[in-house]
Amino acid sequence: ASAYSGRCFCGFVRFRLEDSPLYACHCHCHSCQRAAGAAFVSWATFAVDVMRITDGVITEYQSSPGVTRGFCGHCGSSLTYAHTARPGEIDVTLASIEDAEDIVLRAHIWVEDKAPWVVIADDLPQYARKVTGQA
Repeated sequence: ASAYSGRCFCGFVRFRLEDSPLYACHCHCHSCQRAAGAAFVSWATFAVDVMRITDGVITEYQSSPGVTRGFCGHCGSSLTYAHTARPGEIDVTLASIEDAEDIVLRAHIWVEDKAPWVVIADDLPQYARKVTGQA
């Protein structure tokens, strides 16, 4: 697809992504684990100017220097991640995107922080920290 719709768990925040993702990966870093309450978060990276909020508002939190995480202020769903090192890009939680079956995940990042009970059983590349060029 070249456009996607998405929403938070409760439906307060709804959005459109008017282009295909630039990249997609599973992130195992401690920050993502804590922010989402999950062992890892799957992200799709888009150009920031293709994202349109169609309902509600994304609540933002400065989670660490240069990092802004977006979530629904009503239900708490993790929705976005932005880093000043990658201006013009926004990461969107893959689970919040509807009909995302065609988005191809390309790697596991921050595997050095992987939860000990998680077994990575696919053939995607694994990076101890991040992929070169990704924040």
